[in-house]
Amino acid sequence: MTSKQTAPPLYASKYPPERQFPERPRRTDMQNVRFREQPGHQTALIRHLGSPDTTLVFGDIPVRHSFQPGLSAGRLRYPDLLVAFNADPAEAIARRGFAIEDQGKPPDFVLEIASLHTALNDYTTKRIDYASFGIPEYWRFDNTGGDYYPEPLAGDRLVGSAYRPITIIQTDEARYWGHSDALNLDLCWEYGQLRLYDPVARRYLATHDEEADGRIAAERQLADERESRIAAESRLRQLEEELRRPQ
Repeated sequence: MTSKQTAPPLYASKYPPERQFPERPRRTDMQNVRFREQPGHQTALIRHLGSPDTTLVFGDIPVRHSFQPGLSAGRLRYPDLLVAFNADPAEAIARRGFAIEDQGKPPDFVLEIASLHTALNDYTTKRIDYASFGIPEYWRFDNTGGDYYPEPLAGDRLVGSAYRPITIIQTDEARYWGHSDALNLDLCWEYGQLRLYDPVARRYLATHDEEADGRIAAERQLADERESRIAAESRLRQLEEELRRPQ
């Protein structure tokens, strides 16, 4: 009898616990689940942007200029969604956070999703901190339409050392959108939902539900085509049998 082989903890030898960022305190609201995880935006971005060895797409990991032992979670910023190009995702995962000095650059894009307990910090002190980190774009999404943030959808682009608002276009009472140069995607507020739109392909990045619906529709079409083929083959055999019968 052989014992089960277990893999060593990933990156454990490189960064012991005292050299890792602290984990984010558990959130009591469900905003990230509802508007990031359940729709599958993080997965959609990973697939759309590609280059997983050099592109980090993650949520709820801390960002700081540098790592310092003994950091408390309360002194860190945890974007709800972070994208960094030309980065070292393995380093960030091993460190359990994004240390700008170790990475050699700041993240390219961060997004905060409004919640009752974090909203005020999101558009005040976090905005100041993300600018000081040198993050080129900072976006905020409020599903309530402006009960938590001043606007349903807002974006800032770094100009020099300060953020300047990105133009947000309202197409009707239920739709707002603005363009992210960092991602080359449009961020959309639609009926209280966050959507990501590819202006080049002229399509939305698919949510989990849309992908599932697409697979179901494709499977149904294949099944219909198979049934039609079987029926056609059966009819052909009947015709061949009729032709072989003595006249």
